Amino acid sequence: MGTAKTFPLNAWYVAAWSHEIGKREPLSRTVCDNKIVLWRKADGTLAALEDACWHRLLPLSMGWLEGEEIVCRYHGLAFDGAGTCTRVPSMDTGNTAAKVRAYPALERHRFVWVWPGDPALADPALVPDLHWNDDPEWVGDGKTMFAKCDYRLFVDNLMDLTHESFVHATSIGNKHVAETPMETIQKGRTVTSSRWMLDIDAPPFWRTQLGKPGNVDRWQIINFEAPCTIVLDVGVAPAGTGAPRGDRSKGVNGRVLNTITPETGSTCMYFWSLTRNYRLQDQSLTTFLREANAKIFLEDQVVVEAQQLMLDARVDRGLRNLNIDAGSMRARRLIEDMIASEP
Repeated sequence: MGTAKTFPLNAWYVAAWSHEIGKREPLSRTVCDNKIVLWRKADGTLAALEDACWHRLLPLSMGWLEGEEIVCRYHGLAFDGAGTCTRVPSMDTGNTAAKVRAYPALERHRFVWVWPGDPALADPALVPDLHWNDDPEWVGDGKTMFAKCDYRLFVDNLMDLTHESFVHATSIGNKHVAETPMETIQKGRTVTSSRWMLDIDAPPFWRTQLGKPGNVDRWQIINFEAPCTIVLDVGVAPAGTGAPRGDRSKGVNGRVLNTITPETGSTCMYFWSLTRNYRLQDQSLTTFLREANAKIFLEDQVVVEAQQLMLDARVDRGLRNLNIDAGSMRARRLIEDMIASEP
């Protein structure tokens, strides 16, 4: 009996930041057990092929680009962006039977997305909305983590921010996060969990961002879209200035953009960006926030990778749930439903 599938294939996944795909250098990434080589054609558009030559399976990413094509380093076979072999050095023409798989790929919100499933179902309208990443009214930056864990452990981590009180106690967490219940609702392929903490002391990170003394109203609104994209609507405002009723103008607002791409059943890529709608021209603040958030997320990585080691060692013992896991439980059910719907 084979291992149970842990990720749907008919979905858009981020394979790279747009800036990682250069004009003359192929990039290799693994998405849902698919090894993929990506490059830019002369007009800047993307090509994404199976990262294995039709002939002897050498990774095409080890080769080079000539014009619109990628050339295998082993015997010089050339393939166009559709995966068709256009040239075999030992033959006068290409071998029309020599073809490697091409993947739908597109750019949106500073990310490169690929579709590892049925290409006929690759609707661009299904790309998750991460518009804050390139919206002129927002500014921010992020990084990528390569983690040794099942991608769903990061989904769990983001759907239950109670852990901030303990994992991130010196930066974004304090006791109020763990002590305040969340409200969770599900609609279609989305789950939203909300927590409002009223008239509390601000943790160090948010105190610095607000730059004002006194208690605050703090919010955490977690928006999940199956299978693995989560937008955190977060911020603080001086207590009693109207934030819970919709007026956040006296506070600071952030969107933490997260999308986790499974590489294999036990490894993943975690793409994140921290964006804000204040001090838009302050590049030093953008850099500071990116690096500060990177340290916070490394604390998460330590936790989820340790979980994975225990899951691997204790195959007879699964995860258990508490009331704080309502959001992650619903998110996992949506993922399972997507997997079950595929052949």
